Amino acid sequence: MINRAILQKFREYNRYFQVINITGPRQSGKSTFIQNTARQFPYVNLEAPDEREFAITDPKNFLQRFPKGAIIDEVQYAPELFSYIQVLTDANRKLKFYLTGSQNFLMQEKISQSLAGRIGMLTLLPFSYAELAKAKIAFPDNLYQQEFTGFYPGIYDRNIPPREFYRNYVNTYIERDVQGLIHSSNLLQFNRFISLVAGRAGQIVNFQSLASDTGVSLPTVQTWVRILEKSYVVFLLPPYHNNFNKRIIKSPKLYFYDTGLLCYLLNITASDQLATHFAKGAIFENYVLAELLKTRFNKGLDANMYFWKDNHDKEIDCLLEKQDGPLAIEIKSAATLAPSFMDSVRYWQQLSPSNKAGALVYGGDQSYTRKDIQVVAWNRLEKLPVL
Repeated sequence: MINRAILQKFREYNRYFQVINITGPRQSGKSTFIQNTARQFPYVNLEAPDEREFAITDPKNFLQRFPKGAIIDEVQYAPELFSYIQVLTDANRKLKFYLTGSQNFLMQEKISQSLAGRIGMLTLLPFSYAELAKAKIAFPDNLYQQEFTGFYPGIYDRNIPPREFYRNYVNTYIERDVQGLIHSSNLLQFNRFISLVAGRAGQIVNFQSLASDTGVSLPTVQTWVRILEKSYVVFLLPPYHNNFNKRIIKSPKLYFYDTGLLCYLLNITASDQLATHFAKGAIFENYVLAELLKTRFNKGLDANMYFWKDNHDKEIDCLLEKQDGPLAIEIKSAATLAPSFMDSVRYWQQLSPSNKAGALVYGGDQSYTRKDIQVVAWNRLEKLPVL
């Protein structure tokens, strides 16, 4: 088993909270992690129809089977449990419940109603590059191969070819997570919609254009994007809130949590296609941002990531809010540096005295500091100060 970087934060939360909830994409390793970490507790999976029905129709007796607590997997299927877990943990401070879920649609609302202040919330994404590098397993140490393969544990645990894994992943996602949320007559359109969204990865979201290309209404597309967000397929990168007296873009950019899934949806069939693919730069940008999110979430931190663009097309790919001020990160897929790569960061630094921290992440393999800008290789992102 590959050690997960979130373990330290989990142990910390385990000292504070009686209930810990771990959310994340389907098949990101949540069940494996919690079963190995809290192995002394009984495990129940609400994917099983009989367990799900029991939890929904008789939550009180369902929970009474676990006098010391339990691991409850896919808990989003029975949000009725949250109120009863509150009552039980309030009455018995030794009780422990570990909850996991791959959908975030109703969970946040129910948790905030029933377990606010009593629960530790963690998000577990697929493997990070740093986690793979520390493990004694074979993994792609080539940028294009890594982007194409992605980071889902099943690919590494069972040696499943990436395209086979993602084909089944998409089918399972639509059958289990999406089918109950949209009308069945729209499933084919939703499938097309996901591919259209992939073609817009790294771009500012234009909901009207997506609606027109998909052939559905604007409100429908907005709902579908929220479904992709809440089920950890895509994330939206908001524009930075400080405009420095300049007009800036106000719409978010869209990215995927995993580049392997993104490559599959773009119909990329081999890693060497990435060298000349039209979305090469967007895929690399997506890779870097997803890795930064993993680092943040593994430490129990909010994303606090933004992009910035003004009306003169000056742009910063990622602004990371830190305790000592924002870190401006420019992202370039090229393996060879050009002086112009740093222009945007230097422009940003001139806007305000507080904009001093800058970094450039690129597709090469050397990391160093160049005139107060930190240059970081694609496979050394742990060198970035994210706190």
